[in-house]
Amino acid sequence: MLNIYIVRHGQDEDNAKSILNGHRDKALTVLGKKQAKEMALTLKKMSVDFSALYVSPLKRAQETAQIIARELKLKPAKVLPNLIERDFGIMTGKPVADVVSLCTPRVIITNGVNYFLDPYGAETFPQLLKRAKLVLAEIKKKHKTGNVLLVTHGDIGKMIFAAYYHLDWLSTIKMFYFKNSDALLLAKGLNPKQAYITK
Repeated sequence: MLNIYIVRHGQDEDNAKSILNGHRDKALTVLGKKQAKEMALTLKKMSVDFSALYVSPLKRAQETAQIIARELKLKPAKVLPNLIERDFGIMTGKPVADVVSLCTPRVIITNGVNYFLDPYGAETFPQLLKRAKLVLAEIKKKHKTGNVLLVTHGDIGKMIFAAYYHLDWLSTIKMFYFKNSDALLLAKGLNPKQAYITK
């Protein structure tokens, strides 16, 4: 059986300043590195034997993956381009506080984060869900069994979760807030509500 673990990167410089990052390539903060190590220790306590580690091309995810790989004594992560975060279009670099004022009425307000749906140049969630399905297809093609770890981002991570459990994108973004350096488990027979792993 194949189990897939998805870890969101630790806090980066944009997260710390409440800036929408998307494809912006900022480094982890001191707190972000601490969060990554805490998640690595959580996975260590779970005694998961990972056969592969894949990572987004963005710096914040790669730094998180390096910390986890070092702690768990894994081989360096392989970059999987489709693990890159959602393209935020014209919202890239804008303050998080501006989402509602700039994107209403095309906004979903949830606990933890407000999601803009389709500002100019941004990937929509249906588009992101299609990309998430490509990620899963690639992982399943390369790995029939074992435990695989993906280090990625909030929006794409949630859509990979949605694709695996055959959930629609809208109910998934409302389901939970995928915090910095927390993890999701994709496993056959698991209730999606039990799939969230926190530090």
